[in-house]
Amino acid sequence: MSTQEITQKVAVVFEQIRQIDENGNEYWSARDFAKALEYVNYRNFIAVIDKAKEACKHSNHAVLDHFVDINEMINLGKGAMRSIDNIKLSRYACYLIVQNADPSKEVIALGQTYFAIQTRLQEIRQMEAYNSLTSEDEKRLFLRNELKRHNTQLAEAAHNSGVVDAIDYAIFQNFGYKGLYGGLDAKGIHQRKQLKKSQNILDHMGSTELAANLFRATQAEEKLKRENIKGKNNANQAHFEVGKKVRQTIKELGGTMPENLPTTESIKKLENKKRPLQIAKQ
Repeated sequence: MSTQEITQKVAVVFEQIRQIDENGNEYWSARDFAKALEYVNYRNFIAVIDKAKEACKHSNHAVLDHFVDINEMINLGKGAMRSIDNIKLSRYACYLIVQNADPSKEVIALGQTYFAIQTRLQEIRQMEAYNSLTSEDEKRLFLRNELKRHNTQLAEAAHNSGVVDAIDYAIFQNFGYKGLYGGLDAKGIHQRKQLKKSQNILDHMGSTELAANLFRATQAEEKLKRENIKGKNNANQAHFEVGKKVRQTIKELGGTMPENLPTTESIKKLENKKRPLQIAKQ
């Protein structure tokens, strides 16, 4: 069985235990999720949930929005019932759990990729502004602005990890590019895309390539925060690993590697075209 087939099989397992509450919101039962992740003892799984809650807090998300304590009645047989503790988990909570679970288990390693992709896709789908976009140019502008915002947050997270100087941050960024672009750094990407030294790589990406880099930036930021990574070398390695994981995901989904995606016209031209329209509407 291929890696892609295994990944799809794991995805089916996770989706089969997904539930919908009375308000139409999706959730996963913590006890069902523990079994899916091959935790025999639920008490051991609670320790993983506690770590995930801490990560949720550090990521500036409200814990109670993603981890909801509930009581359930279970049938013991012969009419006897017993109340047990359980937790309703959001998709983001599941993502945090697999990121903090035992990575030696194959199901967890695959789950990390699956929930990382699904969580980010869900975030994008939930953006009303993105849903209203129809053209490639509009999607490019939207994703480029999102990437600018998240690159600022990534720079702050990297700074807190010890990446302080401008030259160190450039090296840090190159490690992320190398992971995502199969070993190519910024200079190598320029050459591959036939861009001039003065041209910004991100300004010449289509929506697909921008989305991959947005995914890289958001996941690298969360990894630095979640694992409280300290030291330039450790931050660089973390960024490389995230980039490599995104690249592997693209491969498993049968997508085109980012270095092979076409170079587009500068997004600055699109911004200039859009600006007069915005002024006219005001």
